[in-house]
Amino acid sequence: MTDETKTAIDEWTLAAGIQSGRGFRPINRGGRLTHEFLTEKSVWSVVRKYALGAGLPNVAPHDLRRSYARLARQGGAPLEQIQLSLGHASIQTTEVYLGSKQNLKKAPCDYVNLAWESFIGHREQAA
Repeated sequence: MTDETKTAIDEWTLAAGIQSGRGFRPINRGGRLTHEFLTEKSVWSVVRKYALGAGLPNVAPHDLRRSYARLARQGGAPLEQIQLSLGHASIQTTEVYLGSKQNLKKAPCDYVNLAWESFIGHREQAA
């Protein structure tokens, strides 16, 4: 989370009098913040409205969650941090969620940085 995002959230929760629980609260027709929470149906309705307006008729809230996770991973976010932000108990769940597959062009062993020459030198000295 960027500093700007954290500041904005802190300002919002302070202004709204939110000390715990969910941060998104509905605003009534009079423009006043209520003390209720947004329901899943409310979130679905907002996402649906803006997705349709953007010409995306088949977008659901969960699609946004999955897209966030995949974009974070493509951007280099550590898998463990994505796991925590999604609230997954198991790293395997996060891997399945992301559709992780082994990339043999960028295999993990290619990133192990061993100096082979120094390894051989230690071996010859021991002999």
